[in-house]
Amino acid sequence: MFHVTNEAGALEAIELRDDEAGSRVTLAPARGGMVTRMFARGRDVLYLDEGTLRDPGKSVRGGNPVLFPSPGKLERDAWSQGGRSGALKQHGLARLLPWEVTGTSVDAGASVSLSLRATPETLAAYPWDFHAVYTYTLRASTLRIDLRFTNGSESPMPFGAGFHPYFQLACADKAAAAIGTRATRAYDNVAREQRPLTTIALADGEVDLHLEDHGTDPCTLRWPGGAIALRGSPEMSRWVVWTLPDKDFVCVEPWTCAGDALNTGRGLLWIAPGETRALWVEYDVLR
Repeated sequence: MFHVTNEAGALEAIELRDDEAGSRVTLAPARGGMVTRMFARGRDVLYLDEGTLRDPGKSVRGGNPVLFPSPGKLERDAWSQGGRSGALKQHGLARLLPWEVTGTSVDAGASVSLSLRATPETLAAYPWDFHAVYTYTLRASTLRIDLRFTNGSESPMPFGAGFHPYFQLACADKAAAAIGTRATRAYDNVAREQRPLTTIALADGEVDLHLEDHGTDPCTLRWPGGAIALRGSPEMSRWVVWTLPDKDFVCVEPWTCAGDALNTGRGLLWIAPGETRALWVEYDVLR
């Protein structure tokens, strides 16, 4: 049986549950509309730094932050594209704003829809009248996120989208963990260079690899105690692997474009005036 609980006024206000599978997902609409926790197959799937979640002056480290309209970091936190320009912090503005709960369902899973609309403040930084709706659906051990972006402006709207999931993985297990990818080259954001991709050593200090040619196949994270498969619509073709030493997480991030795409145009998506674009991702906990 599926359940959706909405606790008005709470920071983590939404809980999705699949009682038969014993799984649940928690969301904090006020904190960038993000998933904060996921429990499936008897364990916590996501890492979460509680202190950053409850401090509104900090970006949340953990959970599944929303990246829109610009995954990654812009050069000098500024952009210029299509004759327009502005300034955005790393990973865009959506993760910094409160989202509105617009609907729930228990028909084909436990699901909730969250909405974010352009405001005078967002238009000053990103001058398009966007409307974003993210629908989170939990069924068994899989979380699916459907994304819909509508352009209410009179000019084509450029954007990028993605997520920054922090998967719980003990430091002691990183040496035996592996990323399943068909990529053969990557941009190493630590060394600041492109290089051939042979293996990804998650236990060797900070890892920040942008997989250049992963393609549209699923990406997996496997270790002796578990496995997660990540899938996405064809636009989710840029994958980022990030971890820090002495931190119990590995991030495997689906993006639609390279960092700084609002300047370079690399992988940037465009929506015509009055049109809507739909994307999706899934996190499937295999064991």
